[in-house]
Amino acid sequence: MVFEEKMITNGEPEDEEEEEEEEEDMVDPLETMRQKCEATEHCIHSHERLEHCETRVGSRSSTVEDCTEELFDFLHARDHCVSNKLFHSVK
Repeated sequence: MVFEEKMITNGEPEDEEEEEEEEEDMVDPLETMRQKCEATEHCIHSHERLEHCETRVGSRSSTVEDCTEELFDFLHARDHCVSNKLFHSVK
């Protein structure tokens, strides 16, 4: 009982919870750079082509077409942009 009262009055459990929450806020730099690169002109164009393809394929009831080529073009453009920026920021 005395131990529990000390923990409650000292506020230690709350501090541990706050520390755990702070650790969860870490951001992956790769995801950040991917988001920035998706906003570049070339990636926007590739993403628009992908969305147009998905709309076209989704509007048809039966088709053998898929958007693999457009998806790979978009991922290639984004990853090319990320690779240029990421390796310059690595120390």
